[in-house]
Amino acid sequence: MFIARQPIFNSSMGVYGYELLYRDSETAKILGEVSAKEATSEVLGSLFEIGIDNITDGTRAFVNFDQEFLLSKSIEMIKPEKLVIDILEDVKIDETLMERLGELKDKGYRIAVDDFVEDYDNYPLVSDIVKFDIMATPIISIRYEIKNAIRQGKTILAEKIETKEEFQLAKEMGFNLFQGYFFKNPSAIIQSNNKKSIKMNYLRILSELREDEPSYDTISEIIESDVNLAYRLLRIINNSRLEVTFHSIKKSLLFMGFKEIERWIQLLMIQDLATDKPLELMNVSIIRSKFGGLLANDYNLKSQYNEIVTMLLFSTLDAILDLPMKNALEGILLSENIREALINKTGELRPILDIVVAYEKGEWDEVEKLSETLEIGEGRLESYYIEALKYCKEITETFYF
Repeated sequence: MFIARQPIFNSSMGVYGYELLYRDSETAKILGEVSAKEATSEVLGSLFEIGIDNITDGTRAFVNFDQEFLLSKSIEMIKPEKLVIDILEDVKIDETLMERLGELKDKGYRIAVDDFVEDYDNYPLVSDIVKFDIMATPIISIRYEIKNAIRQGKTILAEKIETKEEFQLAKEMGFNLFQGYFFKNPSAIIQSNNKKSIKMNYLRILSELREDEPSYDTISEIIESDVNLAYRLLRIINNSRLEVTFHSIKKSLLFMGFKEIERWIQLLMIQDLATDKPLELMNVSIIRSKFGGLLANDYNLKSQYNEIVTMLLFSTLDAILDLPMKNALEGILLSENIREALINKTGELRPILDIVVAYEKGEWDEVEKLSETLEIGEGRLESYYIEALKYCKEITETFYF
């Protein structure tokens, strides 16, 4: 089973929920594709077993349902406040289904119609949320439908938004929710070198960590000169569930160790650079980094572990800074392998980034192809992804992002 998630944002770029992307890979190999009913059964089982909050961070899960599954009682496995029932576009809305959807709404479930392309006036809309695929139906061509939906009190969602310009236009047209990969792409409008410079103390610490024999004394002196860094370090250490509390910077650093210090500094640096960006972009960096690290540890890539996790952590830096990746990485001490993968999109590390990105987008055919190329067994990919989601939740709570 493959399962990934795609965020759905509100107009303030907060995460409203996640659409779950899924496929049973073994069935897909045999049948060419998996039935909607079987896939939905798998994903509901996974949600129940893993815990929906571990996948959706306490928000809502948008799950696709076909007609047969909508009429079953399995939906009630998930609490109404945690689930949005996403009706597939090819589902025929008849009297029996209308009655069932009314029953589900009475129980508190929200209903969404996926990829809406019908005649709005003649379609029996029982949904709370209407999803418009703006790639298939450009926003300008559906002004009438949008106005009618707003007049009827519907929440309208714009799907497949690829640029920030499309996001802004959808907001102006009255859309409430937004879905797509626009938040991971640099803005075509800003493109400014004045975006936000990387703090010098971060670079000084990372530079010291690259030395053959890094010094705790040197790192301690740098942190002691920066009250913000010192406060955040002691706060993290004091939240580490230890019964002992460290009262000096150096002792705290000794407890962490060089590898943990480097990870912490990298996370803080990205966090500070992303202050005007959606938190989800920070989450993507952490999830990718952890996911890649798990792959590295399990599939004969241990010697490249540090490069892989660093590469993936910085893989969204162009979107964070609204700069081409080459410009975004200026001044950051990274290996040539990492630079080649992120800037030139080539090299021995690039396939790791490609498989991680393909997985998070739910591009399952590409995942299977890359798995074969890298000789990575597909069976554990889902468990690594779920572990990365849990880790992200834990780390953001610990680091107070």
